[in-house]
Amino acid sequence: MKNIDFEKNTIFSRGTFALLAAVVLMVTFLAGYGTCIVQRCSQPDEFTLLSQAHGILRENFYGIAPDKTQFEYGMIRGMLSELEDPYTTFNEPGAAELDADRRSGAFGGIGAHINKNSNGQFILTPLENYPAIRAGILTNDQLLSVDGNSISTETTIEEVIWQIRGEIGTSVNLTIRTGTEAPRKLSISRIEIEIPSVSWHQMEQDTTIGVVDIERFSHNTENEAEEAVKALVKSGVTRLILDLRGNGGGLLESSVSVANLFLEDGVIMYQASRGEKEESFHASSKEVAKDIPLVVLVDNYSASAAEIVAAALQEHDRAVLIGQQTFGKGSVQLIFNLADDSSLHVTSANWFTANRTAIESKGITPDILIETNGQSAENDLTLNRAVSFLNNSANENRHRSK
Repeated sequence: MKNIDFEKNTIFSRGTFALLAAVVLMVTFLAGYGTCIVQRCSQPDEFTLLSQAHGILRENFYGIAPDKTQFEYGMIRGMLSELEDPYTTFNEPGAAELDADRRSGAFGGIGAHINKNSNGQFILTPLENYPAIRAGILTNDQLLSVDGNSISTETTIEEVIWQIRGEIGTSVNLTIRTGTEAPRKLSISRIEIEIPSVSWHQMEQDTTIGVVDIERFSHNTENEAEEAVKALVKSGVTRLILDLRGNGGGLLESSVSVANLFLEDGVIMYQASRGEKEESFHASSKEVAKDIPLVVLVDNYSASAAEIVAAALQEHDRAVLIGQQTFGKGSVQLIFNLADDSSLHVTSANWFTANRTAIESKGITPDILIETNGQSAENDLTLNRAVSFLNNSANENRHRSK
């Protein structure tokens, strides 16, 4: 009996175990499936090879490996290189901050220009009425350290500028040297330094012609350009030259707003973004110089936002373009700030002119082409041609009105 009972008990135990095991397996499977739904673990690890390679390097590389952050920067740059897009770029924190300053048009600083001479020394030039000159910095003083961090010939200008700039109201400690004198230390409080994107003047030979020079398109450019046009018109200017030479671009919204200052209506540009309907940007009748004769100067370095303005004014017959073929950048980048204040610029759209022309890698052809040979500060052939064109147009109009 005991054996039978034992046998029966044994048979019952095995069956129970099998049933329990099946239940456990089912519960485990369902639990795992639920976890996969929550964690999306059905998706394979996208960077298995990268993690594996990083581990191998960390454990086996004989030399001095970069730190974790530099490894990450290298990985990011490697990913971007595979895109083969020159405008999708990565900026480390210092460069990202300087780029943001250029876009905003202001930063916390001391008011001094910094240059690097042929010997690798950093030379300061203080600006009038700013903290640097009030603290005793002289023209051609050599900068030796910033906040105790020594500067070497290997240091870049961007690194130095990034260290000197900072939050408005805070102080920066500089060690400088005048000539062969002993180094001296200065503590200078940072103030807001504005970076104008627009300058303007009346032509000396003819004060009825005004020049508005836009260096880049920042947050303040629309207001600065509007102020420039109104000031020139108030001073008696009846004809305008908009100088976009050397303007590498900037904010798309700013360029559209500037074009709007000179256009009464019509499309300024079209934008085609990934996964979205085509977007059009229209003039909104804000023009402050609707009828004033206008010439736009461009060159090989006029790019992106500058090309948006030039193309809109040319295709609406609002202005004549004079100069050289423009750069040809027909894409738009979104800027993302990463966790350590570095930034990623990602090409997210292409833009087209009012006539739906793509200018990527082609640029815009001026109405009047000017050779650059022989052009200098004393003999600006492009500007002279613009003045000549405006004068001839004025003479033609006088003859027609008679």
